[in-house]
Amino acid sequence: MLFPGFEKKKIRTSGATIKLVTAGEGPPVLLLHGYPETHAMWHHVAPRLARRYTVICADLRGYGDSSKPKGLPDHSNYSKRAMAQDMVEVMGKLGHERFHLVGHDRGGRVAHRLARDHGARVRTLTVLDISPTLKMYESTDMAFARAYYHWFFLIQAAPLPEKMLQAVGPSYILGRIGRGPGGIKVFDRRALAEYVRCFRDPRTIHATCEDYRAAATIDLEHDRKDLRKKLRMPVLALWGRHGVIEKLFDCLADWREVASNVTGMALPCGHFLPEEAPRDTLRELLRFLARHER
Repeated sequence: MLFPGFEKKKIRTSGATIKLVTAGEGPPVLLLHGYPETHAMWHHVAPRLARRYTVICADLRGYGDSSKPKGLPDHSNYSKRAMAQDMVEVMGKLGHERFHLVGHDRGGRVAHRLARDHGARVRTLTVLDISPTLKMYESTDMAFARAYYHWFFLIQAAPLPEKMLQAVGPSYILGRIGRGPGGIKVFDRRALAEYVRCFRDPRTIHATCEDYRAAATIDLEHDRKDLRKKLRMPVLALWGRHGVIEKLFDCLADWREVASNVTGMALPCGHFLPEEAPRDTLRELLRFLARHER
């Protein structure tokens, strides 16, 4: 119901089985969601985008209805490198050798690594409401730790975070998000119900904890090795004017440390741009993609 006219697919990669929906014609655009969501977060943006592009909305490994392998001791099977490899293989099996790439939150971190490891495959990169992971960890202070406390909670050794999250239940977890400035509810109830359904699965809770554990360990190792190598494709960075990135980071400057061609702006919303400010998000995304269609 959230994606009328879209085709559902499941594609097996070398490390996971990925659930996705796809529609449209034209240059391919891969949309990757954030935590604690699924591909459903794109329901406002994807149908409009599909009027001009072939749109693919995928559930990341560990999220939604994609597979959820048990985390390895070094968390490598939830590294952004492994999660990015899933998406490269998915796009290849769909027949898309080069594509535009858009990621929000965790999906933005997967997209950043995909652009690092498979730069020739990525026409443009768009990141929503993040600065690079290494930059954010290295900038940690009391204000950031308070605002992003979940980063430091979810990385604790299993099974402590898993047991605590299962105890409070998905309705409590998800009831705390999806509110715009002033506390106004902005999530579509159908999308919220989808997020709750997926977080009822203990495997989802474990997998998403592993995503964060990888980000605090093996992902930082990968990022440090790439410090001298800048991304060469055009990068668009969008963030929420009422969110933590606006308050605590210089988003454009942060991305210009790791990429050579960066533009962007703040939008009038909080963290969940495609659901809080879908028209603004779509407008800026269409403008950016159109500039780089030649």
